[in-house]
Amino acid sequence: MNGIDVSKGLDDSTFSKIESLFNERSVLCLRDQKLTESEFIAFAKRFGDVEQIFMADYVHKEYPEIFLVSNIKQDGKDIGHADAGSVWHTDMSYTDRPPRATLLYAVEVPERNGTVLGDTTFASTAAAYDALPEDTKAKIDDLTVIHDVFGRRAKTGTHTQQDEMRKNQPKVRHPFIRTHPFTGRKCLYVSPGECIGIEGMHEAKALLLINGLAATIPEGRFRHVHKWQAGDILIWDNCAVQHLATFDYKWPEERRLMWRMTVGGTPTS
Repeated sequence: MNGIDVSKGLDDSTFSKIESLFNERSVLCLRDQKLTESEFIAFAKRFGDVEQIFMADYVHKEYPEIFLVSNIKQDGKDIGHADAGSVWHTDMSYTDRPPRATLLYAVEVPERNGTVLGDTTFASTAAAYDALPEDTKAKIDDLTVIHDVFGRRAKTGTHTQQDEMRKNQPKVRHPFIRTHPFTGRKCLYVSPGECIGIEGMHEAKALLLINGLAATIPEGRFRHVHKWQAGDILIWDNCAVQHLATFDYKWPEERRLMWRMTVGGTPTS
């Protein structure tokens, strides 16, 4: 969307149009924004309450509602989460009230020879569900999936300082097919790694089903690629899409700095 200046505040009518388009499209970009932290926070809160940030080392020092996504280092340490989005996922599915929306504001974007790098690719979980055969839909209709934030790391053996907090996050259960809380559309709500089982099903069989259907979501026919510009606010729907970051830029000379907020958590159904 063009012609909207978030820094000036939005009246209810303008925000309602943004929200309606967001619910319809699932991924929405507001270009050419110049925001302070306070202005970004105020806009994000229009979509719902701010969610807790688990990776506390990467929060903004003065504005703890904001999570930093960045490859920039200060005093030899990352100021933000450098490899966020390295696998297909939906944000914070490991919580009992996953966020409605994620907002990412591009403060600095990496460039090389005039080309902006670091695309973000989205895949529609709603379109992927719609494309399933009817017998497959019936097979998974009443299944409940177990989500575990530490599942992927536990399997691979990798460990970071942030895991000390994340590993204490309890396992949660969500439906295999999630009904969108605003549109009513049905969406596949599974991703490899953090989905570790299905209630009442043997683990090997459950993982085969989870990983097989999760692999259909990022098929090319369901994808959209966002080409970043500095000043973009990108908003995505964590029920209706999954996303994946692109790491085609050099560290640390091709700098990337994003402000991220997750808001509007709701129970799944």
